[in-house]
Amino acid sequence: VPRRGPAVPADAAARLAAEQEVENLSGLSPNPEKDIFVVRENRTTCLMAEFAAKFIVPYDVWASNYVDLITEQADIPLSRGAGMKGKCGTNESELELSWLDQAYTLKLSFLKEGHNTSRGLEASWRLSRIQFTYDSSERTYFKDAVSPGKYTASSHRLSALVTPAGHSYECQAQQTISLVSSDHQKSVQLLLSEVRLQPFDIPADFVFSEEHKCPVDQREQLEETLPLILGLILGLVIVITLGIYHIHHKLTASQVQIPRDRSQYKHMG
Repeated sequence: VPRRGPAVPADAAARLAAEQEVENLSGLSPNPEKDIFVVRENRTTCLMAEFAAKFIVPYDVWASNYVDLITEQADIPLSRGAGMKGKCGTNESELELSWLDQAYTLKLSFLKEGHNTSRGLEASWRLSRIQFTYDSSERTYFKDAVSPGKYTASSHRLSALVTPAGHSYECQAQQTISLVSSDHQKSVQLLLSEVRLQPFDIPADFVFSEEHKCPVDQREQLEETLPLILGLILGLVIVITLGIYHIHHKLTASQVQIPRDRSQYKHMG
């Protein structure tokens, strides 16, 4: 009689099934550099992410004299056909992406927490950890790397994309997040742009909550609208000034003008 392995608890099996309910919808994006990822649990969207991402990874190669080392740079974009995993929780969520036969893997971890403020307890969520694994023996982006192999670049005490709970995060501007690599502590740069992201409290299937814009986008929006506001104010001031002048002119024109030259008095009346 064949022996059976230990039974998987029902709740663990359900969680496993939920983790596998993921969709890469990047093909719907008109921007070929922008990716769209959705994690669904119990047939309901629980995490949505849209962004364009690229990694700048320094690595060593031999100089022409084969004695000295020089540093080159690999620009690694997130592939549109990336495989993905995801899981959702009440206070912790995760999105994991891999591409080029898992030569590259990106894991994003999100955390929701409450804070005591003057207005009482307020909740927010943030991007709490980034882990990027790359293989410098992969030949698409790395050329003749010294000591090729797999390395991991991670964030340290990260608190990025901070957003009030119940809102999505939006930032069209490019942001740079620095990671530290296990390859001699080299600094790896993650460039994010065109970000729209929500890992918690999604109100309906495939629907973002109201957006919370990043400070750069808010400033750019203000810079775009400020000239219009100033123009409207200036136009209003001109209209008011012309109106006052017109009223003043009518009032003064209706009054009897007393001649300053005494010789003109005899012509009055």
